[in-house]
Amino acid sequence: MSFIRLEQVEKSFGKTRVLRGINISIEQKELVAIRGASGSGKSTLLYLLGGLDKPTSGKVIIDNKNLVTMNDEELAHFRNESVGFVFQFHFLLPSMSCRENILLPGKIGGKSLKQVESDINKLAELLGVSHCLEKYPFEISGGEQQRVNIIRALSLRPKILLCDEPTGNLDSKNSEKVATLLKSLANEFGATLLVVTHDDKVASFFPRKIVIEDGQIIG
Repeated sequence: MSFIRLEQVEKSFGKTRVLRGINISIEQKELVAIRGASGSGKSTLLYLLGGLDKPTSGKVIIDNKNLVTMNDEELAHFRNESVGFVFQFHFLLPSMSCRENILLPGKIGGKSLKQVESDINKLAELLGVSHCLEKYPFEISGGEQQRVNIIRALSLRPKILLCDEPTGNLDSKNSEKVATLLKSLANEFGATLLVVTHDDKVASFFPRKIVIEDGQIIG
């Protein structure tokens, strides 16, 4: 049985159908690019997979758990335990240092911070941002903020890493670097990686591509 399964998933906002009968199976540790034009429904799909929203109908089953039947508290626990998010915009809290931003999900989840701190230091060294950890987000560059964002997403060793246009604000050279980096880190941490992108070149870095058009899977 697949690690992730979507069965006849529909999502509407008012009278607008955004997703139309989506069926997907994804295996554990797969590396997947989700492609589609703006407004195709790819980001909506990602939010359903991350438990940030629920479908209008259908099933979203991850690791044998149906997210549709979970209440808000159960979904919050699922996200904290199993999902890492990397967005186009970093959502780092300006009043906290980068290290404090990274540690926040662990504190909320009541984790032992000793292992988290060890992973943070290792990832920061790997990504070349050790010098940023005690700084505030406004004191570092956009590229450095994105790498801090990636560390935060991976800090609790999630089963699923969901990335929504993570290269949207980067030039082509840095986009390729981030795509390669995400693949490498997902492999190292044993995470299933799904990257939403409209960039064909970024998508080419991933062994599997899912193409969405007008809320339907076309490839």
